Amino acid sequence: MTKAGSKGGNLRDKLDGNELDLSLSDLNEVPVKELAALPKATILDLSCNKLTTLPSDFCGLTHLVKLDLSKNKLQQLPADFGRLVNLQHLDLLNNRLVTLPVSFAQLKNLKWLDLKDNPLDPVLAKVAGDCLDEKQCKQCANKVLQHMKAVQADQERERQRRLEVEREAEKKREAKQRAKEAQERELRKREKAEEKERRRKEYDALKAAKREQEKKPKKEANQAPKSKSGSRPRKPPPRKHTRSWAVLKLLLLLLLFGVAGGLVACRVTELQQQPLCTSVNTIYDNAVQGLRRHEILQWVLQTDSQQ
Repeated sequence: MTKAGSKGGNLRDKLDGNELDLSLSDLNEVPVKELAALPKATILDLSCNKLTTLPSDFCGLTHLVKLDLSKNKLQQLPADFGRLVNLQHLDLLNNRLVTLPVSFAQLKNLKWLDLKDNPLDPVLAKVAGDCLDEKQCKQCANKVLQHMKAVQADQERERQRRLEVEREAEKKREAKQRAKEAQERELRKREKAEEKERRRKEYDALKAAKREQEKKPKKEANQAPKSKSGSRPRKPPPRKHTRSWAVLKLLLLLLLFGVAGGLVACRVTELQQQPLCTSVNTIYDNAVQGLRRHEILQWVLQTDSQQ
């Protein structure tokens, strides 16, 4: 790989005032580091070499005012070529350029431009036109700058549009994510409520079973114990002749109330020796004896005595 120093010695030896001529030096690489050490060289001639690309750090040579890159094999310029903001004169004749970098629009001081003999994009070629004299080359610089500014504006609008689309897409994703999270929260809330309801029902069922278990011994305690043979205790026989008993008891009461006074008088007082009281006492004694022999009365008396 041939460099300037190998053919022309030190670059300072080639510096003539503010002009540095490296044309016809068989260069296929630009000695950027050596050029950066010569900020006085504002006019640089790199024409008629074998350059296919320019390194990115070439754009750091911001002191350049006039640059001749004609008759090389450049296929493209660095993306940040617009950093050469002091550039006024640019010769790109007879290279292999198809397009220019968008940053070319930043060369606001460019007054002269030659793009002839390049396979330019048809639109760019039409904008550039010819550069056969000073006037046309100045017009080329002005038109190309305006065109690249328009391209830059279009790209900026497209970039903004893409950003807006991305922001809208991001908003939709965020809204979708929020909706999903809200749905998941609602689902968890519903599941939690269902679980709580299930536990409450289980608790109520356990409490009811416990109450039922507590009632069961009381019922068994209230029931009469069974006999050893396993049969239920015999119920007392129902009372017979209940109506007859009631009537008889009423009659007895009336008899007692009716004759009580007479009996008392006839048995206690001095009237007991009278014929009437003698008859009454006799009737009373016979009635009592007859009643004692009566089957129903005996059963009543036995029942009363048992109670």
